[in-house]
Amino acid sequence: MKKKYMPVVVVCLLIFVVAVAGLATYVVGKYMPTKERMDLNEYYGQMAEGEAALVIGTEKLEQRGLMSGDQVYLPLDVVNSYLNQRYYWDSENQQILYATPSELTSAPASEEGGGDVWLKDGNVYLSLPYIQKFTDMDAYVYQDPARVAIQCKFSGIQTVTAEKDLYVRYRGGIKSEVLTEVEKGSQMIFMAELEDWDQVATMDGYIGYVEKKKISQPAEAVFDRAFEGEQYTYLTMDEPVNLVWHQVTTPEANAGFADATQNMTGVNVISPTWFYIKDNSGNMSNIASADYVAQAHEKGLKVWGLIDNFTEEVSTTEVLSKTSSRRNLIGQLMEAALNVGLDGINVDFESLSEDVGIHFLQFLRELSIEAHKNNLVVSVDNPVPEDFTSHYDRAEQGRVVDYVIIMGYDEHYVGSAEAGSVASLPWVEKGVQDTLAEVPPERVINAVPFYTRLWEVKGGALTSQAIGMDQAQEVITTYNVETYWDKNTGQNYGSYENEGASYQIWLEDAQSIAAKVKLVPTYGLAGVAAWKLGFENSGIWQVITDNLS
Repeated sequence: MKKKYMPVVVVCLLIFVVAVAGLATYVVGKYMPTKERMDLNEYYGQMAEGEAALVIGTEKLEQRGLMSGDQVYLPLDVVNSYLNQRYYWDSENQQILYATPSELTSAPASEEGGGDVWLKDGNVYLSLPYIQKFTDMDAYVYQDPARVAIQCKFSGIQTVTAEKDLYVRYRGGIKSEVLTEVEKGSQMIFMAELEDWDQVATMDGYIGYVEKKKISQPAEAVFDRAFEGEQYTYLTMDEPVNLVWHQVTTPEANAGFADATQNMTGVNVISPTWFYIKDNSGNMSNIASADYVAQAHEKGLKVWGLIDNFTEEVSTTEVLSKTSSRRNLIGQLMEAALNVGLDGINVDFESLSEDVGIHFLQFLRELSIEAHKNNLVVSVDNPVPEDFTSHYDRAEQGRVVDYVIIMGYDEHYVGSAEAGSVASLPWVEKGVQDTLAEVPPERVINAVPFYTRLWEVKGGALTSQAIGMDQAQEVITTYNVETYWDKNTGQNYGSYENEGASYQIWLEDAQSIAAKVKLVPTYGLAGVAAWKLGFENSGIWQVITDNLS
């Protein structure tokens, strides 16, 4: 009997062993973590000879750095986009310009590696030491494959700490390939949370996933930084700015200062429109008057001369993109300011195309350096923020100039498709809020209009004309227009018919101006400005003063 059943027992045992082995294989295959390493050439991407992969913070870039011996170079556009936007390529002189708060430095380009700036195949690269001279950053260089890991954000980030030795994997899951190992106690930048895994970035340039159970909870990181960059200082007033622009178009018009300001009260800054760019070489027209400045100073007014770019035959891009023309323009501004005793410069460059943005900012940096050497305030006029004006870069403006002015008007303008307010209160307030997202409030000035638009629809055609406060009231009186307070715009509104035409008007008056000026103390702004002297009525000055504090 034993012999009869022995083969059956053996077969059963074999089946059992095979089943156990299969189950073990399945368990190991499913539940045992893999130690397989990912090919780093695949992870970072294939690179040509002399190239290096770039990882900045928590982002692996498509762009490549260059290696020259032991020296690493980064593309200029990478530096400007991720690290420090103040490195400016001066194509005219084949050099990099860098504006500190007090001086303009330069570094010439070479067609070979080894120096600060490498011009290779028409592309500009900056050496790591040159970047680190002006930039708070840590850089780590590795080989096989060649790569550079850079950390440049040292506030507002969270880190996690490895509570035991662990693997960083390409994807979440124990079967994902291993990127690198991290020792217990190491810090990693926290990026995102999954159910059982967290996405992290290591300090040496790997972006992957770690098991949540093996790391600490995310915590706000505190970095001890030794880097000391030059700090900007600003020429600002101790009292709220109360500025009015004075449109002066001829030298003879300067003689009208006394008449134009005789009823003006509360104003402490006047900005005459004395300068404009007149050619593509950066020469400017100048009708500044020392006598005008002396009279203004006698009335306790600061004088900020305005320069504009309104001459149609002049290309603002051409002027600002050439270092020679920028320097020419700034030199003439400084000479004019010192000759007549100005207190500041007001820059009113409008309708700037996207391609001129970087050159406009460089102009402001260079102007601020020279202006501050001469104790001159620099203010810059900006339209209300919109997506299509992001290249004005109000944040950078706010770092280098003394005051950023919001031109809180022209919500509806000549050529608008529909009639509407020049400056409705919600629109103005949103402009203030959007500007404060980029610029400190104590250096933001909100500008209000002393004008409104009288809109006419006749024969299906829409037209408008800008009129001052007194003229607007004449329209209301002459045509016996009934007005009412429109809470949606924060203005008195009226409409009427005359000689086959329909008219609409959103009034700028004491009530609407008071509401706009109140935004200054509400948001802690530096002050108010008004366009323009001569469009006001006699009582508006007191309205501004009463609501500015």
